[in-house]
Amino acid sequence: MKISGDLITSSNKNIPYTFYKQDEKSNCLAIILPGTGYTTESPLLRYTTQILIKKDIDVLHVNYRYSQEELSALNEVDFTNDILSVIESIISEYKYEHFKIIAKSIGTIAMTYLLDNPKFQSAEAYWLTPLLQRDDVYLALKNADQKGLCIIGDCDQWYNEERFEVLKGNNILNLNLIEGANHSLEIENNIFDSIDLLKKIMNIIHKF
Repeated sequence: MKISGDLITSSNKNIPYTFYKQDEKSNCLAIILPGTGYTTESPLLRYTTQILIKKDIDVLHVNYRYSQEELSALNEVDFTNDILSVIESIISEYKYEHFKIIAKSIGTIAMTYLLDNPKFQSAEAYWLTPLLQRDDVYLALKNADQKGLCIIGDCDQWYNEERFEVLKGNNILNLNLIEGANHSLEIENNIFDSIDLLKKIMNIIHKF
């Protein structure tokens, strides 16, 4: 069952969401936090959604949208609270024992703070192209004690080689550095290599 709606948050931000609910009760909810230009309808997140649904997991897309002006003034705490409002509107009605949070790009900022929430401290974290140059995101990965998957390309403008090397010291993280991949986890100007790479990433996510 697919349920779409909008939530007006306490900061007066209108956030659309889409909720995919299994016909049979699921004890796990996957929360997908997209990038600003990389929506939940983009290949990486669309196919991840399909993988999760096939595993009998309920899926929530939090489809926030921000103008350039809003982005420049974006406060990470307010951003996270807006997302949390959408999540709580779902989990107040449907109860879950387990959570997965799949975050792409700017979504990894919110995931950094969501993982400090007692509700999500045991959530599995999928860090897709995390903003490694931000201290809060980097430290959340470095100090993570939740099971985590991290996928980033070495041609991503947010990749930081020195910080990625440090993350290798956290054995709870499944780290994947994709040679030649940009911030969209694609190979620039190479359609067929990008398609092959998407298949490889989907296999990593499926097996995690």
